[in-house]
Amino acid sequence: MYTIKKLIVCLDHTEMDETLVKFASFIAKINQTKKIYFTNVIRNLQVPKDILKEFPNLVENMVEERKGQMKTLVDKHFEKELKTELSYIVKEGQLSKKILKLAHEKSADMILVGRKSTLSGSGVVSQRLARRASCSLMIVPESCTSPKVEKLLVPSDFSDYSKDALEEAIMIAERHGRHVEIICQNVFSVPSGYHLTGKSYEEFAAIMKTNAEVNFKKFIRKIDTKNVTIHPEYTVDNNDDPVEDIFLKAKEANVDGIIIGAKGRTAATALFIGSIAERLIQLNDKFPLVVTRPKGKNAGILDYILEI
Repeated sequence: MYTIKKLIVCLDHTEMDETLVKFASFIAKINQTKKIYFTNVIRNLQVPKDILKEFPNLVENMVEERKGQMKTLVDKHFEKELKTELSYIVKEGQLSKKILKLAHEKSADMILVGRKSTLSGSGVVSQRLARRASCSLMIVPESCTSPKVEKLLVPSDFSDYSKDALEEAIMIAERHGRHVEIICQNVFSVPSGYHLTGKSYEEFAAIMKTNAEVNFKKFIRKIDTKNVTIHPEYTVDNNDDPVEDIFLKAKEANVDGIIIGAKGRTAATALFIGSIAERLIQLNDKFPLVVTRPKGKNAGILDYILEI
């Protein structure tokens, strides 16, 4: 677990930017974030040479105008009381590559991006960022216009990367300074050969649940909960789709966000974020989603990444 001291916020000059600035302010307040890089990537800044001869400062002026537009928006929606250093960066090129490289160069702890459904603009390729970023990623759907963290859902298989996610949720709850409910959900399935044991489906589901309860107790003993209450939830997967079960729980509990751990923990496995995390990123358009990754785990394969 680590705090978000350096944050990259991906703006694209659309209505989504206002929401992302509000979330950046919220993150900075909870984490006492030291530095935020508000970033806009323009696909093409190239201007014909003949035009540049006549207007030599055109590109420079375009960049400064875009920085000014970002600053105006931030001044309006970012809490002025926060002692966070703010920078404005405009890049040219492929969005995901530029953001990945910037995150590496600035040693960022988190990248904040938006997910669009109906708003104009292309948004950000969040799946590529989740696979390849050297830090955590937060994806905010356009439907979430204001941040809050009164209730968080942490899907867990009791692994080390699930531990990262739960510790992140605990840190948020502790620093938020108010009561925050954390639901730790384990989705388990009944083996297809259960009938060979002479047990009914319901009986074997009960056995699997008891096993999950035992594993949760072992899992939670390894974590400093900081007196934050963790509510374990056990869900039997009846349709071979744990992501659907996670969404159903999120909707049923009306959570304010989902936090899940990225699977890759070493340079050799860093490109893998786990099938559940991958599908959550693909399908989720309702809840803010944080994919946690220990900082720097992808640094060893950065050169490879930037060639993709």
